[in-house]
Amino acid sequence: MTDYSRAEVEEAWRHFVAVGDSGDWDAWSDLHSEDGVWVEHHLGVFEGREAIRKAITDVMKPVPMMQFPVAWHVIDGSRVVFYPWQVFPDPKGGKAVYRFGCVTMLEYAGDGLWSLQEDLYNPREAQQVIEQWTAAGGRLAR
Repeated sequence: MTDYSRAEVEEAWRHFVAVGDSGDWDAWSDLHSEDGVWVEHHLGVFEGREAIRKAITDVMKPVPMMQFPVAWHVIDGSRVVFYPWQVFPDPKGGKAVYRFGCVTMLEYAGDGLWSLQEDLYNPREAQQVIEQWTAAGGRLAR
């Protein structure tokens, strides 16, 4: 494990979150190292930046409206662990909550890039939230 300053890791993580929040999945993919690995336990393991790019673009295409507010994060050396909620906006414009939790682990590779990302969430809960959201009038993009 290479030592990076906490400030560098924190800055790179904050940028990672901001790019994800923007919904620019091409730019988000560019934040993974060329040989980066994304472990998405329910969809597979994606090796290499271009495989990550294809996977995230496919996954996010039907849900461009999702938001990912971070509840908490921890930095330990080059590793960041954080809890980004996976949120669908209330289709009626009210305050109804449609969200499920996720734990994301990242390994910093330097130069603003991440060599490993692992996402953990309950797919059954995710499916229930999507079903509730669509029953309330939410629509997936095509």
